[in-house]
Amino acid sequence: MDLALIAKRLDAYERLVRLDKPIGALLLLWPTLWAVWLAAGGQPSFKIVAIFVLGTFLMRSAGCAVNDYADRDFDAHVERTRGRPLAAREIAPREALAVAALLALASFGLALMLNGMAIALSFLGAAIAAAYPFSKRFFPLPQLVLGIAFGFGIPMAYAAVQQALPLECWLLLAANVCYSFAYDTEYAMVDRDDDAKLGIHTSALLLGDRDVAAVMASYAAMLALLAAVGARLDLGWPFYAGLALAAGMMLHHWRLIRGRTREGCFRAFRHNNWVGGAIFAGIVFSFEAVWP
Repeated sequence: MDLALIAKRLDAYERLVRLDKPIGALLLLWPTLWAVWLAAGGQPSFKIVAIFVLGTFLMRSAGCAVNDYADRDFDAHVERTRGRPLAAREIAPREALAVAALLALASFGLALMLNGMAIALSFLGAAIAAAYPFSKRFFPLPQLVLGIAFGFGIPMAYAAVQQALPLECWLLLAANVCYSFAYDTEYAMVDRDDDAKLGIHTSALLLGDRDVAAVMASYAAMLALLAAVGARLDLGWPFYAGLALAAGMMLHHWRLIRGRTREGCFRAFRHNNWVGGAIFAGIVFSFEAVWP
């Protein structure tokens, strides 16, 4: 048995599911945790938190495998993605699908520990996540599809905790669509030239020189929607302090992306992890720190 060959294969699988790049999982996790805490009134059970945290990482990894399968003929022509395992022919397409299926099955096993409403929503969430990579072929704003896919943990969390989908659930989901649209447009600005040559649809290409304004408008809409959630739930001042901190970070993003450089846009994209974390901290500290 060649240990070096085994290590190389494991490394390829690790990169396929992005274990080496946790930023995407964190961008998916923060909105889910917003919903878990708000739905539970600041006192979620350990079981619910564990299920949603682990399920988020599993589904994100499954989504990456599906995404790379869908983009396997495009990634080799994009500077940032040509080293991905499928694009570099390190693993076969059928292997990527098998990995995605196993991870999705493991995530579904976790969902089975929730109530029937949450289980039913998990099927819809999985379908949207699987459709996103292919939406770039025909839909001019695939970032909107990503926002719904990345935010589907929100209705699932409310279903799991409250067995209901109140107005604040939909306000949170809308806020996450705006959040995802902003950071994924920053991400798309990195690949704008390559995507134009390949004929892939992105918000950065559709918006042209209005991209920076659109990102900032999306951030503003996100903050307004979250403020509406705070008013509806009568959240305390720490929540609004978290929003203010996030707003300051968004202004920093404007400074990074206004020149439309690859480096600046990618730095802004990665920094969105701190935006989600600041909002989560504001939510947590808005409630009494009581763990059941």
